[in-house]
Amino acid sequence: MRMYDLIVKKKRGEALSAEEIGFIVEGFTKGEIPVEQMSAWLMAVWFQGMDNEETSSLTMAMLRSGDTVDLSDIPGIKVDKHSTGGVGDKTTLIVAPIAAACGCVVAKMSGRGLGHTGGTLDKLESIPGFRTELSEKKFRENVKKYGLSVIGQSAELAPADKLMYALRDVTGSVDSIPLIASSIMSKKLAAGSDAILLDVTVGSGAFMKMKSEAVELAQTMVDIGESAGRRTVALITNMDAPLGRAVGNSIEVKEAVEVLKGGGPADLREVSLALAADMIYLSEKGGRKACRKMAESVLEDGSAYKKLLEMVEAQGGNISYLEDTSRFPKASVEETLVAERECYLGGMDAEKIGIASMQLGAGREKLGDTLDMAAGIYLHKKTGDFVRKGEPYITLYANDETRLPAAKATLQKAVFWEDEKPECMGEVLARVEKDKTEWYE
Repeated sequence: MRMYDLIVKKKRGEALSAEEIGFIVEGFTKGEIPVEQMSAWLMAVWFQGMDNEETSSLTMAMLRSGDTVDLSDIPGIKVDKHSTGGVGDKTTLIVAPIAAACGCVVAKMSGRGLGHTGGTLDKLESIPGFRTELSEKKFRENVKKYGLSVIGQSAELAPADKLMYALRDVTGSVDSIPLIASSIMSKKLAAGSDAILLDVTVGSGAFMKMKSEAVELAQTMVDIGESAGRRTVALITNMDAPLGRAVGNSIEVKEAVEVLKGGGPADLREVSLALAADMIYLSEKGGRKACRKMAESVLEDGSAYKKLLEMVEAQGGNISYLEDTSRFPKASVEETLVAERECYLGGMDAEKIGIASMQLGAGREKLGDTLDMAAGIYLHKKTGDFVRKGEPYITLYANDETRLPAAKATLQKAVFWEDEKPECMGEVLARVEKDKTEWYE
């Protein structure tokens, strides 16, 4: 078997066998296939695509490239949750405690942010003392005792994905649905949970800009999960504007705590409840309507908030910062943008808002960049809100004054004004199960 022949075969649009795909993944991971040949093959996949069988074979080959986590000794159905990324997406901080408070077992491995999207680990590490790296023994102990632990993903899980993604990133082949699906699902399957809930975001701040693309990606990942024997469901959620009002690290933790204490923005609350309800459903705690009521109940009675405190304290975090979020360090510099006329906020480019947050120091332009945990953006107004002249609509936070001009310029291009109130999409647009897609609007 020669890599040259497999490049040509895929270039011509022919399907590759599981054996051929395994040869490619194993050879590249071991360094036996050179970067230039792998780049050519990835671009051939980008142009020609893959059928479901090929995508599943690629996922399993990437899964086999490293270790897998065995959670079978932990009682109960282990349920995982993954988001395809967005701006202001702090749902894991809300959804995981809600699910755990309802008796679900959540053993979650999360990632860091890069570019305009934030990472769950970065947000959690803004809590003083919180440890995202635990021994496997401690991780298992916490899951067994509290039903919940969120840690960083081991480098030994699906190492082929890390190597391939780095190459996709520099060769313009990132936005391929088979490559995205296999990247996500190889890591989720390696993490060992019995059921997987996927949050596939769509809109200006998401990787998928079109609903049709988001549904295709969701269906592909659900099929992969089900084929691997894991019950898998996906929700398609709106990312045309940032989720909630806070974009940053500690500022997003504060907002997540607000929701867990019964407040917070309506859009963030709704998406979190919808995701939590399906996690509870996948854990076989009842029908979907009953699971939604369970999620609402633990949010209202405070037990979900207590579950977050348990997890944070068990992982070394200082929970006094969650009990009184005013304790989080404040940025030394802030600037508020005000409306120049009376009008409606007609729309937002969520990706540009995420980029502005990165420019303030809240995100990474490249791996290894140091984050400013206090930097970020607060949205006083969202799409559809009426704004009076002189009324604030965005506040910027930073600890480096020189970062403000670039971020401010980006934000001014990210907001659109209209004289008439615009129509707004809902927060949860569709739900995808095996062989079934249910639209909500």
